[in-house]
Amino acid sequence: MTDTPIAPLAVRQQFMTEPELGAGNFLDHAVRTNPNRAVPFTFSHDIDHRGEVVLRGHSLTDLVEIRDRYAKWYWANGVRAGEPVGIVVAEGLEPLLHYLALTALGAIPAMINDAMRADVMVRYLDYVGVVGVVADDTTWLAASYRENPGRRPRFLALAAEVQAFDSGSAPLPPQYPYRHAPEDVCALIHSSGTTGTPKSTILGHRSFWDGKQPRMVRFPAEPYDKLMSLMPHTHAGGLSYFLTATLLGLPTVVMADWRRVVVEPVMEAFQPTMLASFPRTFVELATGELPVKGAAKVHSWFNTADSAHYGHIRRLVQLGQRPPGMIQPWLLPGDQAPAGADDSLPGSQYIDGLGSSEMGMALFGGLFTPETPRNDRCIGKAQDAVTKAAVLDEHGQEVPDGTVGLLAVITPSRTPGYWKNPRLTSSFELNGYWLTGDVARRDADGNYYHLDRTVDVIDTATGPVYSLPLEEVLIADCADAVLDCSVVGVPARDGAGQQPIAVVKLQPDAAADWTEQAIREQANKELAAVGLAPLAAVVIARSEPDFPLGPTGKVLKRELRTRHAGLLTAGRGT
Repeated sequence: MTDTPIAPLAVRQQFMTEPELGAGNFLDHAVRTNPNRAVPFTFSHDIDHRGEVVLRGHSLTDLVEIRDRYAKWYWANGVRAGEPVGIVVAEGLEPLLHYLALTALGAIPAMINDAMRADVMVRYLDYVGVVGVVADDTTWLAASYRENPGRRPRFLALAAEVQAFDSGSAPLPPQYPYRHAPEDVCALIHSSGTTGTPKSTILGHRSFWDGKQPRMVRFPAEPYDKLMSLMPHTHAGGLSYFLTATLLGLPTVVMADWRRVVVEPVMEAFQPTMLASFPRTFVELATGELPVKGAAKVHSWFNTADSAHYGHIRRLVQLGQRPPGMIQPWLLPGDQAPAGADDSLPGSQYIDGLGSSEMGMALFGGLFTPETPRNDRCIGKAQDAVTKAAVLDEHGQEVPDGTVGLLAVITPSRTPGYWKNPRLTSSFELNGYWLTGDVARRDADGNYYHLDRTVDVIDTATGPVYSLPLEEVLIADCADAVLDCSVVGVPARDGAGQQPIAVVKLQPDAAADWTEQAIREQANKELAAVGLAPLAAVVIARSEPDFPLGPTGKVLKRELRTRHAGLLTAGRGT
């Protein structure tokens, strides 16, 4: 027994070939094989009366004790294998504890971001068919179900009730923990649901683990390594990093908030070597004065979900330090490590992953360091979890390198499908591939370039315009004015197709003469220099509602398109 919780290399190698390990039982495998199981490895945080950060550690054995106590409560309330249960608790470690308890019973946690709009959430719970809901606040749920009692699940319970459960004499099922089959459903993860009922992506026991095996030896797990997970932990990305950290025994702060005002003090107290997040946090950390003190030991930034913008990446990689011999977790066999990988250098690396709940993990990853030349929208090569990646036409045939098409993958990590919706599942399957929902191109060296989401492509009279390359230029080359932006298509003034407009957030110290017209003129000058389409208009977002974000921090482009649909046709564009 040592004072480090990190699993020995031999244990991590064993995980890579364990046939029964998966998303439903990873905690049991970790606690059974890691000799450092009693050393705290996962941390939550509080602020004490002096305003200082207090970190509270939990060991593998601690997690088992809490999981079993929660599982007894669920079992006593009639939850059985195969039944979905809604989990609506604040982000952080708590939703993961409910996940562990429910999967140990063979039940299915429907993980719900508590920032989801209330009416959408009720509709989603009804669609999933949950047998019960555990929430921090059930008042509004109870009121909704009183209006239609036939929809009410068997129980609505406060999370505090589960936490306070006296489980001393409460039983667990005779066979516990539940033994999962490879195809068993371990969780349901929702989409943003900004219109209609959110999609419900299935995470399978084996498929959600497939592809992550190489992380057991390639993900940084040295005695000095520490991770901050700033993901929404009701999302597949947060669960993926928690699974990885648990099996590695990697010291990890599981954050409940992604805003810089909360994150930076915890960074300074914890001194992480790695941060994992969606782009939302990295945008804030790259804004204004850089978090030099909190990032002093950072060697890696891990981004997933949507790919990030170079304008933000280039600031973050100036922080931290890369220790000698640092593992390069996303390099494929034959890839060349960036300059200085074997020598201690100032600055850090940014791994820009493109992934989704449906993909099961980030399946593409560009690696950036301070020495990396600018290469807009490059997301690197397909990772080794991918059997085959391709850019396809609408008939499912591969297009030549350099041609824009539909990004598609063949991978064992992909979702089994959408809950109760085989028709929707089949709409993402084409010629044996899973369509990621992205538009991309590939170069002759096998690097992929992420250009847009398929639903966000701007249909102009002269052909498609892709929003992400335009955003890249605004953020990187108009940085004196533009902090962040979102480019969307709105109806053209003459009624012929759409034209691109940009909704921009200004830099906090932007000069007063950066008007919408001035930003547009500067942006179009920079766009013309690289051969990209000009903007028809710029709108400055002067308040948070002007730049709407979904529950996971993504900009709601659909809402911006609706809000500004008449911008040009009403004569406001110039």
